[in-house]
Amino acid sequence: MKKVTKAVIPAAGFGTRFLPVTKAVPKEMLNIVDTPALHYIVQEALDSGITDVLIITGRSKRVMEDYFDRNPELEYLLKNAGKHVALALEEEVSNMADICFVRQKEMKGVGNALMLAKTFVGNDPFAVLFGDDLVYNPGDPATAQLCKAYETTGTCILGVQRIPMSEVHKYGVVKPGLSKGRYTEVKGFVEKPKENAPSNIASLGRYVLTPEIFDALKVAPLGPGNELYLTEALDMIANGTGVYAYEFEGTRYDTGDKLGYMKAVTEYALRHSEVGEGYLAYLKELVK
Repeated sequence: MKKVTKAVIPAAGFGTRFLPVTKAVPKEMLNIVDTPALHYIVQEALDSGITDVLIITGRSKRVMEDYFDRNPELEYLLKNAGKHVALALEEEVSNMADICFVRQKEMKGVGNALMLAKTFVGNDPFAVLFGDDLVYNPGDPATAQLCKAYETTGTCILGVQRIPMSEVHKYGVVKPGLSKGRYTEVKGFVEKPKENAPSNIASLGRYVLTPEIFDALKVAPLGPGNELYLTEALDMIANGTGVYAYEFEGTRYDTGDKLGYMKAVTEYALRHSEVGEGYLAYLKELVK
């Protein structure tokens, strides 16, 4: 069985929940203290054994490419100014990984975005990390957990966690089959159920997929707004070769949501070596 060494990060969405700032700044580039959310997602992939990353961008998102590229002028200025720590940070970002980009010309859903990755993927299994989902688990990254799960089952793996039933209307929810430990057999999906949800097992922006996903996406029906949903294709595979949901460990933040973003900023700030102690003292004083 092939190791998972490729990752695809869909990051082409408009980020309408964060307007007006996302008119100029992609939501994936909003800072979590001093680092863009997208940086953390790429780092998770690398920490999980990924060597090649494809980021799917959209119109007005060139800043993502610039961020991971070299900036010789900035490096020259930092070197001459003796700012060696800042220079090391700049060089570390530009040398993170073998990253390539492709543009999604029309916003027709995650499924449509993934079809752009077919040539990059080839015949290999690959991870998918959504650009607005952060998962904090430095000891065992969520993507690494899913890669191990894939090596166990050999099937598509859906990263899930159990959420309150009051929240299921926001997510794709699993129709569960047999469960054992952290594994649950997937019998199907319901996308954002308004009522009668089949479970509280929610898909949370992490996958390991096999190349058969592309054949399924070709024939999957379009959803609302004529968008091609990944869940529709996975539903078809679940009724064929099979799909497993794996309940990964880690704290997940929806950084595409205002409150989720603020939670991420606060908790990452509290962990930050430079500002954590002072920020905690500030919060304690504030809540008085």
